[in-house]
Amino acid sequence: MTLDLHAFLLLSLMLFSMGLYAVVARQNLIALLIGVELMLNGANVSFLAFNHYVAPDPAVGKTIVLFVIGLAAAEAAIALSIVIAVYRQRAAIRIGELTDLKG
Repeated sequence: MTLDLHAFLLLSLMLFSMGLYAVVARQNLIALLIGVELMLNGANVSFLAFNHYVAPDPAVGKTIVLFVIGLAAAEAAIALSIVIAVYRQRAAIRIGELTDLKG
């Protein structure tokens, strides 16, 4: 059994959809961050699939994926530090309980 482009795009769609559901449906800030990470990983899978099956230059997709991984690591570090700071001040990480942050 060989995997083709459609199988990888289906996997990418599933990862992205699970991440989108976590971002839209969850009220916890940590679950929201996990959802964003799932969405970025779904985009990475599609970049690598198109890189393998379509792109003439194999370095382009891999370079984009490395930038996205670096962006995800920076986003996770900054967002987790913000979540910890908010938790220390408000003692809550649920989005509904943080109405004081509306601007």
